[in-house]
Amino acid sequence: MGMIHIENRQKNQKIAVETLEKVAQRILNDSECPDAELSLLIVDDIEIQQINRDYLQRDKPTNVISFAMQEGEDVGLHPGLLGDVIISADTAARDAREADLPFESELYFLLLHGVLHLLGYDHERGTEEDARRMEAREAELFARIREEFL
Repeated sequence: MGMIHIENRQKNQKIAVETLEKVAQRILNDSECPDAELSLLIVDDIEIQQINRDYLQRDKPTNVISFAMQEGEDVGLHPGLLGDVIISADTAARDAREADLPFESELYFLLLHGVLHLLGYDHERGTEEDARRMEAREAELFARIREEFL
């Protein structure tokens, strides 16, 4: 099993950390990297806006941000370390309400989305085919998460 570090820095939403860790491990297992190391940070909109502004030059809250350790100049330094996923519980809760979904469903989906970015999937900078590939993988893995955890 991988090392999954979860830190919940927000107080607005109740987070079942043990279940979230199991979901993360399921994603890693299904992505054929069960021993990978992953850091997950749950924050509020204020903190994710600061991170988004400071690192991505986007001065607004967002739902999820991923920082991959297997790309750029540090690639290969820690081969088992995938990177960091940062999720705004505030945005996740708002998006869940708007879609009439349980908060946990949105939270688990954002975790999956973030991990797929760490694994190299990209719907923003890649081609339309890359986006379709990511969406298909998300649908496949999220169906398994839904079946087991929701």
